[in-house]
Amino acid sequence: MTRRTEWPDDPGRPERPDRPDSGAPSLSRAEQGPPPGPEEQARAICLRLLTGTPRTRKQLADALRTRGIPDDAAQEVLSRFEDVGLIDDAAFAEAWVESRHHSRGLARRALARELRTKGVDSTLIDDAVGQLDADQEEQTARELVERKVRATRGLDREKRIRRLAGMLARKGYSEGLALRVVRRALEEEGEDTELLEYHLPEL
Repeated sequence: MTRRTEWPDDPGRPERPDRPDSGAPSLSRAEQGPPPGPEEQARAICLRLLTGTPRTRKQLADALRTRGIPDDAAQEVLSRFEDVGLIDDAAFAEAWVESRHHSRGLARRALARELRTKGVDSTLIDDAVGQLDADQEEQTARELVERKVRATRGLDREKRIRRLAGMLARKGYSEGLALRVVRRALEEEGEDTELLEYHLPEL
């Protein structure tokens, strides 16, 4: 007959503890030290937000305010981060213009609008979008239309014009530039562009 062993009632074996005991005494809340102050919290939040992607001072300030960090502590930490180069709105704006123009084909007007929403100073915005000269902007607009024009074949002239010009308008290109670029593209397609300006949407 097999003898059944029972835990923990078997008197010949030690009783198992409910949780493994590391042997280290547990620290009380007081012994663990005081909670971090607002500046320490602000530093930790900023470092976490800056990991992997740059941000503007305003974006970080908004994040600190949302998390309840007092303004004086937030401004102190943000200024310190600027001093050591962890926050650089000028570099942010330049990188934003470079990236968004090449990846999305955005014009200077649209890029400036995006940077304003991120709290970049107007002087820094002007400097950043100044990287793009008129010739480069027009060349990008032509490339955008060249890629899009093939998809409009078979549509009537007015619809083609509105679709192409509207695409450029959404990306921030001026009416004059859109008119010139769309006219050239449609002429190359063999379209009659005499009445193009009457079909161009408001930009």
